[in-house]
Amino acid sequence: MAKKKKHHHEEHVDESWLIPYADILTLLLALFIVMFATAQVDQQRFEAVRQALETVFKGGTGIMMNPSMQETEGTSDEMQDSNVTESFQEARSFDDLKEKIDRLIDEQGLSNEIYSGIFAEGLQISFRDAALFDSGRANLRAEALSILNELSILLENIDNEIRVAGHTDNLPINTPEFPSNWDLSAKRSLNVMKYILNNPNLDPARFTAVGYSEYRPIATNSTPEGRAQNRRVEVLIIRQFEETTGLSPSNTSTERAPIRFVDS
Repeated sequence: MAKKKKHHHEEHVDESWLIPYADILTLLLALFIVMFATAQVDQQRFEAVRQALETVFKGGTGIMMNPSMQETEGTSDEMQDSNVTESFQEARSFDDLKEKIDRLIDEQGLSNEIYSGIFAEGLQISFRDAALFDSGRANLRAEALSILNELSILLENIDNEIRVAGHTDNLPINTPEFPSNWDLSAKRSLNVMKYILNNPNLDPARFTAVGYSEYRPIATNSTPEGRAQNRRVEVLIIRQFEETTGLSPSNTSTERAPIRFVDS
């Protein structure tokens, strides 16, 4: 009886895992492309990503971009560019205005009494109290009216908000008119603002008057010189746009630094 021949079947390796493995690699590639593109967003990079994803998934509309997303990103970029431009223009405007104010101060021989500076908050003009008032009083001196008239004319060319702030030293005052330094500082700032607003070309809605009493000193109150510096009125032209680092045409301070007068 003849022996039956044994049939040997070739063993086949199970390759069914290759399909999901290839899908995973494809998804990882797509994820890498998305992460790389979103590291620094711009319109050209998004377009490149869209085309790359279409290639990966063999056609289609892609998973990244659609018209609404493109419009949103485009609008965001345009707004950012607009803010940078407006910030730069405002910085140039502040530089020009400061130059005019400094020239006015020099012409009137008040460089030891009035000082201007540009800070992160805006352009500030600081007056020693003696340039505007008699000691312990809030009525404007006649000699102060000329500089305030000229300043009001310069303020016609801007549309920023303006804050007038009064400050005192820490020596107490107690008179029928001014029971405290709060009253004196507030009344002084109010009188300066009201006089500037005699100019009919200025919009009163842009102005604010505040009194800080003795609580925002820029120098020590332990010496007569320091107290003289603390008694002041500040006119602040408030910045509308956040300062863009590196784009300001001037060397603008990025911090709110106090203005200190230099005695001659």
